[in-house]
Amino acid sequence: MATGREFTLRRARPEDAAVIADIHLRSRRHGLPYLPEVHTDAETRYWVSEVMLPQQEVWVAEAAGGVAGFAALHEGWLEHLYIAPEHQGYGLGSALLDLAMARNPAGLQLYAFQRNDRARRFYERRGFVAEWFGDGAENEEGEPDVRYRWPGTPE
Repeated sequence: MATGREFTLRRARPEDAAVIADIHLRSRRHGLPYLPEVHTDAETRYWVSEVMLPQQEVWVAEAAGGVAGFAALHEGWLEHLYIAPEHQGYGLGSALLDLAMARNPAGLQLYAFQRNDRARRFYERRGFVAEWFGDGAENEEGEPDVRYRWPGTPE
């Protein structure tokens, strides 16, 4: 992890929707170029502002004067964790994951694509265990995935 970049975490606000959607789109295109684009950019922007932000607990990492990444939580699941490509490697993802784990001390689940080695290593280093491997039939991208579980912190 690189050092020397300061950042803060805060709850997302409705006015963050456009930048969150941009980070989601750019990060997926950068880090997961093999995925088919099953939604238009406009559909993704609508989903962020009208579905994700109102229905999920969304946190953002701010760095260099703006939103640089986000995590979305919902009922014990880490639904999304994306960092803008130019801000990766500075600890923002780790900080957002630490926050997600702290907010879900009973445990946390998530899905990652099987080919996403970088994400899989990231979660496994932090104690997440692969529980189930899918063939892609259960996600809209049709890409084989893996469900991870973090067991939580002992009481």
